[in-house]
Amino acid sequence: MMEKSAKIYVAGHRGMVGSAIVRELQRQGYTNIITRTHKELDLTRQEAVERFFAEEKPEYVFLAAAKVGGIIANQSALADFMYENMILEMNVIHSAWCNGCRKLEFLGSSCIYPRMAPQPMPESCLLTSELEKTNEAYALAKISGLKYCEFLNRQYGTDYISVMPTNLYGPNDNYHPEHSHVLPALIRRFHEAKEAGLKEVTCWGDGSPLREFLYVDDLANLCVFLMNNYSGNETVNAGTGKELTIKALTELVAKVVGYEGEILWDTTRPNGTPRKLLDVSKATALGWTYKTELEDGIRFAYEDFLNTPMRAER
Repeated sequence: MMEKSAKIYVAGHRGMVGSAIVRELQRQGYTNIITRTHKELDLTRQEAVERFFAEEKPEYVFLAAAKVGGIIANQSALADFMYENMILEMNVIHSAWCNGCRKLEFLGSSCIYPRMAPQPMPESCLLTSELEKTNEAYALAKISGLKYCEFLNRQYGTDYISVMPTNLYGPNDNYHPEHSHVLPALIRRFHEAKEAGLKEVTCWGDGSPLREFLYVDDLANLCVFLMNNYSGNETVNAGTGKELTIKALTELVAKVVGYEGEILWDTTRPNGTPRKLLDVSKATALGWTYKTELEDGIRFAYEDFLNTPMRAER
């Protein structure tokens, strides 16, 4: 168990996941949380990361920093996504090990699993067949991070764990029109359509893919729970165990936002992976389950969008 006064470093504290972890740690009474902005510490610079860990000596690390984006961003910047994610995670994990970090938790993504993985996807299906091509570079970087944690455990007896979340949403999300994920992109699109009085909105694909969504504060609760209750080489899936079609999601977002126009589908655009449902039985067996239902979470996310300064640029 992490002591309430233990020195805890949250990498990526300004992002959606990292900021949620900081909120959860504070909610649970942890008092010695260390953060650094990108300007203060560039995690892709090995020397800077090594110096930070040597000086601060954090006892626990939540590695939530990452270069992230939706389908367009992943397809247009394959090399950037692979390099930046791989280099920053290796720098942090290696420096944590070199400086005696007691426990580290690596945050990945469900895209690490094969495109045609069995559904729901168990942790054991990792590396059993090929990845989804639209986010292969990002997935390979995340697989490398979790495997490096596993190999440090096996070779040096460390206690480094990893958690693989499903699609996330919530406060501090990215609402950029081209670089955001599906749910925040839909929130922005329907909000702007409502504001402009548009009679129709066109969405990508045919609406048939099935997706699972987890509210980011629920993920943060699981992350702290796992730090205190789980050790092991295999990753732990983070999700709800529930799924819905993209079509149903768009209709739900439109309802929450209050958009009453027609929803059209551009079938020349890619659908992505046909189905991505996580097997969450491991987390359930450990004693954890999600709390926030999707419609409630979308309402919270929409409130965050409306209150986000300069949201048009994010």
